[in-house]
Amino acid sequence: MKRILVAMVLSLAWLWSGSAKTSDVTPSAFLATFHYDLEATPEQAWQSLVHIDKWWSAGHTYSGDAANLSLEPAAGGCWCERWSGNSVQHARVLVAMPGKLLRVDGALGPLQALGATGILTFRLSPRSGGAALDVTYRVRATADAAMDKLAPAVDGVLDEQLRRLVASMPKRAGEDTGGKK
Repeated sequence: MKRILVAMVLSLAWLWSGSAKTSDVTPSAFLATFHYDLEATPEQAWQSLVHIDKWWSAGHTYSGDAANLSLEPAAGGCWCERWSGNSVQHARVLVAMPGKLLRVDGALGPLQALGATGILTFRLSPRSGGAALDVTYRVRATADAAMDKLAPAVDGVLDEQLRRLVASMPKRAGEDTGGKK
């Protein structure tokens, strides 16, 4: 019983450690912003971030298997999914500054078919006891794409993925995982 109670408290603390907000919502655009205080250092957080196959949900892949995802953390690099002769480019890396900033250009999931553009930015900064992770996803499309109706669903999916990312990170700033859990 004590273990269950401790697990529940830790789960609630994890939920409270982040915040999400969707703003500037119109039929043609929205901005989703997220903030997390991490126990991991910026360098450890970066290692978790770039191993997308370890934290992205298989339920939000084309192949049904997150192990098919890869992210090349360099300008022009591909956030891709490859399986059985099939492939999907989810995004292209615009900026890669290890331990600091990753910015990708990609309309994730069903946004691709709408001709939307999306800029997803992960910013890491040092803070006492670890790092701060700030994420923004700015999406634009034509007004007939009804971004105002899609924004809550996209926000929810991205929030799920980011919570998985945070959960995959080292829990103590001094812990060295070499980017693997």
